Amino acid sequence: MKAGAYSNRDIFMQGYRHGIPIGLGYFAVAFSLGIAARDYGFSAFQGFFASLITYASAGQYMGFALYATNTTLAELVLLMFIINARYILMGFALNQRMPEGTPLRTRLLVGSCITDEIFGITIARPGVPTPYYTFGALIAAVPLWALGTALGITMGNILPARLVSALSVALFGMFIAVIIPPARKDKAVLGAVAVSFALSYASVHLPVVSGLSQGNRTILLTVIIASVFAALFPRETGDVSEGGETNED
Repeated sequence: MKAGAYSNRDIFMQGYRHGIPIGLGYFAVAFSLGIAARDYGFSAFQGFFASLITYASAGQYMGFALYATNTTLAELVLLMFIINARYILMGFALNQRMPEGTPLRTRLLVGSCITDEIFGITIARPGVPTPYYTFGALIAAVPLWALGTALGITMGNILPARLVSALSVALFGMFIAVIIPPARKDKAVLGAVAVSFALSYASVHLPVVSGLSQGNRTILLTVIIASVFAALFPRETGDVSEGGETNED
């Protein structure tokens, strides 16, 4: 059945259902984030609210640490912008594929909803990306991220450290599950994924690149790999249909 046969509510609920496993992964990771936030002096309410409006794992870890060292607000904002700059690239990629005529306010709102995993399921969904799918996934996932942070602050001492560390692996397994299906269907995507894994590992050990922050390394690799594969394997405009399957489940 084509996407046009479904209402915006149906698409929103599909995104919501697909966002639940992401939220469960977020909950596990946010629990360990909450433990760090507690060590830096944050209350459960402060941690919950920070995660509810930010939902950026690496950025929040750094933000909590910098705040605890009395970093100025200007420095904190600048560093958060640098650490999370990769989301700007994701926003550009997603908005370029949205239907023509999508209002600017809607595009900006979609850009503010992006996380690595939500971007992954949105861009991998067949057909033209729709804001309602992204909104549904966000509504399902982010509250669990915020709740996990708050519980990590209040209950972090209850669970063994090894168990908390093991829980965080779930998010990486889930992200791999997002990229495997499109990689199996398209050899170019499979090649890009393989090259990304290899260069990401190598960048940690290379003399110059290893000195960059994780966020800047991600941006650099994204631009280089995407540019090379776009040049070698150009995708025709017609490859992404307006109607596309919805994979309704």
